[in-house]
Amino acid sequence: MRALWELLAVAAAVAAGAMGGRQPPHDTLTCSQGLACRLLDTDVLCGTEPPGPSHGLTLARLRLEPALRCTGPTACSPCLEARLRLAGAPGTGTGDPRHPTPPGSPGVEDGSEGEQRSTADGAASSQPNITGLLLLSGHAYAFSRCVAVEVRALLPPTLPGQPLGWVTYRCFTAPLGSELHVTAYTNSRGHRRLSQRQWVPDCSWPAAQAAVPQCQASGAVPRLRVSSGPKEVVVEVQGAAAGHSYTLRLYRNQSHGTGGPGRAVTASSPMNYSLPTDEVLPCLCLQVWPETQDPLRATLCPFSHDAEAWERLWARSQLVLHVGGRSLTCSLSSPCDLLAKLVPCWQPVPAGPCQALPGLQQLAVGQGPQEFGGLKPHPNLCVQVWSGGQVQLTQCLRDRALPGRPDDVLLLEHGGNASLCALERGACTPLASFTSTGAGHPGLLERELRRDVTAGQCRQIWHPENSTGGTLWACPLHKYRRARWALAWMGVLLGAACLLLLLLLKKEDVKGWLKSLRADYGSEAPLRGRRALLVHAVEPAAERAACTLLSALRPLGLAAAAAPGGGSGAAAWGPLPWLHAQHRRALRDGDTVILLLSPAAAAAARRWDAEARTVPDPPDVPSTAPCEVFAAALSCAMPSLAAGAGCYVVARLEALVPAVPPALRAAPAFALPSETGGFLRALAAPGRRRGRWPEPYVAVVAEGLRRALGE
Repeated sequence: MRALWELLAVAAAVAAGAMGGRQPPHDTLTCSQGLACRLLDTDVLCGTEPPGPSHGLTLARLRLEPALRCTGPTACSPCLEARLRLAGAPGTGTGDPRHPTPPGSPGVEDGSEGEQRSTADGAASSQPNITGLLLLSGHAYAFSRCVAVEVRALLPPTLPGQPLGWVTYRCFTAPLGSELHVTAYTNSRGHRRLSQRQWVPDCSWPAAQAAVPQCQASGAVPRLRVSSGPKEVVVEVQGAAAGHSYTLRLYRNQSHGTGGPGRAVTASSPMNYSLPTDEVLPCLCLQVWPETQDPLRATLCPFSHDAEAWERLWARSQLVLHVGGRSLTCSLSSPCDLLAKLVPCWQPVPAGPCQALPGLQQLAVGQGPQEFGGLKPHPNLCVQVWSGGQVQLTQCLRDRALPGRPDDVLLLEHGGNASLCALERGACTPLASFTSTGAGHPGLLERELRRDVTAGQCRQIWHPENSTGGTLWACPLHKYRRARWALAWMGVLLGAACLLLLLLLKKEDVKGWLKSLRADYGSEAPLRGRRALLVHAVEPAAERAACTLLSALRPLGLAAAAAPGGGSGAAAWGPLPWLHAQHRRALRDGDTVILLLSPAAAAAARRWDAEARTVPDPPDVPSTAPCEVFAAALSCAMPSLAAGAGCYVVARLEALVPAVPPALRAAPAFALPSETGGFLRALAAPGRRRGRWPEPYVAVVAEGLRRALGE
């Protein structure tokens, strides 16, 4: 029987050569008894594998072992040997289950013992054909290579998933001390993909010391030393041979790329390189090698346990939540690979504690989106990133337009409505003890919440696919709180009625109170006999505010004129003569001059003050354009203000003018509408100013100004 297997193996090798498969002399392929295999191509473009048969073949295990590829006793190069165990796919067993294959028979070997050349392709033509196209890819920092192998099972498995045997490929070449990423998969979709990383031994490997030429040169591999400072990190190359050039490479070691992005620096020994601390991350690695053929590389990743580097990494990481699909999805992006957990949690109060949802946490995998299966978005849902026993990142859905309300309560149901409990304060509280509504009586809403779950009034947030987990429900509480507020308002109204009854019982006190009201609000025209001149700039905001002030002050008895726009036709002479006449009359009769500060008026006051400062002893007031009304008014008012004569009041529109210009600070100023009370007191007679101004008048004037200014 053994001679027959050897004959079949020789026939398979001859058939492989006849079919024209490209097979370099250094690559070898062996398979265990029961399998026939051959190399189709040793240089396939990764991702564009050739089509081929794939029926009933699945991958079970991948193992990598260091090996040497030699052309002579001292002319060897390091490589990795890939051993792959194959099994029959479910549903491919066609043998008689009453007579299973005994242990140790061909097709069930699980080890390196008994590994032989394959038999001929047609040795089991009478049996069902189980074939497959196997792809092996090897990726290192300097190359990427894919190999195509055709595998055929000579004897079918008697049971689905039964091992078929081992296929050994020798080998993927890589430099000493480098890392190799090997992946095995078939050309059919949905089958299992195996992946493994393995370091190639360096010169400390006894088998390489006498066989690899690079290990025989003294001082071939330099050493790296890293010194950290407050602003930079110094990388020092030590042990380098004098007069030789070396390459220093800095890269980020990431699983989703072959060595990660980086940069290389070339210099002669001795060599120091400064790196800013902002670029130092936990996955930053260093490599150095001499500028020779097939050099040995010294690799160092010194920052994997650096606390500051981890803080810098988390500051540059980002967690994004997506709610476009049927389930909540998140993406964790970071410059380095992260060993972290994604934990969905419930946070009813902003900046409050976030309670983890049971059975939904999962490991962060890669940089792409990850879905929490069956978890529906809700405004109170958040996702936390846990690493090292601490919360590093948190992202919530609070500001999204989603179904549900922030005051919803989260209920956990285990095996039926009778086992409902509320998730709060880090525990699941039975509804019989639930008091989050503030009613003060535990279990007050137990019956209502159970009824809402049964009637479909609650929203199902999560339901597990298996029957082991519990269901999460978000139930509204606002309808119960509305009923509670209605009771509270009834209590307030009842208290007000009792207070009114108490006041009526004390008639004398009530009469005194009514007299004080009549004294305050019963007097008509509190500004009767007072006159004022209102000066404002020609701009829409000032004109609206001036009209509002005149309309509100005239019912109070104040006789007011506005400039421009008043004066019995005298304004037709031009603003300056008319303003001089009005100003002289106000000073003579003791009237109040109101200077209304809008943006244009404040700008005119600042220009007036600037022109006054440019000339030390001006012979006259600063020049003013004839049509600038407020500037003309300043030419009248400033001499009187400087002499302390006349009664001036500055009214500043606080929403438009932040401060009073220096030229007008000699007069009392009031911000409208917030200081309306003080403004009215300044317009009143001296005796009236000392009393309390009636609040209704203040409110009417202030509200009119707010509407005029569009607030």
